Amino acid sequence: MGIENSYEKNAIITSLDFMVNWARRSSLWPMQFGLACCGIEMISASMPRFDISERFGMLYRSSPRQADLMIVAGTVTKKMAPVLRTLYDQMPEPKWVLSMGSCANVGGPFDTYAVVQGVDAIVPVDVYVPGCPPTPESLAYGILTLQNKIIKGETLARKPQHRHDTERHASRQSVGGTL
Repeated sequence: MGIENSYEKNAIITSLDFMVNWARRSSLWPMQFGLACCGIEMISASMPRFDISERFGMLYRSSPRQADLMIVAGTVTKKMAPVLRTLYDQMPEPKWVLSMGSCANVGGPFDTYAVVQGVDAIVPVDVYVPGCPPTPESLAYGILTLQNKIIKGETLARKPQHRHDTERHASRQSVGGTL
């Protein structure tokens, strides 16, 4: 009985980068930022019918210091924009942003002086979920898209020291086609 036989079925060999990204992907802690009717859809996605919190290992946090995903759902006004940016800055790295709904993505039908025309003017967005309001299924698909992006993400060997907003804007994705 050699070493080969004792570890044959018990050892898992993988890279540390894959394990870290797998853990990040499998335990997202989102901070809810529901501002309008999209917030109702985000809340209904966590109810028993869809239950995205249990399916994806997500634990909703109300504190930005404990969250690594910000879900912006609804109309962002210019009065709310500094609050949104402050909460984003308080989140620890690595952090991701999911923009949910037409109002958060591009301002929706509100082309007025008081509405921000896209939340990406305030914070860098990783995944866009279109719709007015988007269904809980599309939010689940957006989270799956973000999880796939995380698992293919940065490595520990070449981790950037400071993320610039322009780098994250270049790698943004849209869920479900064009906006």
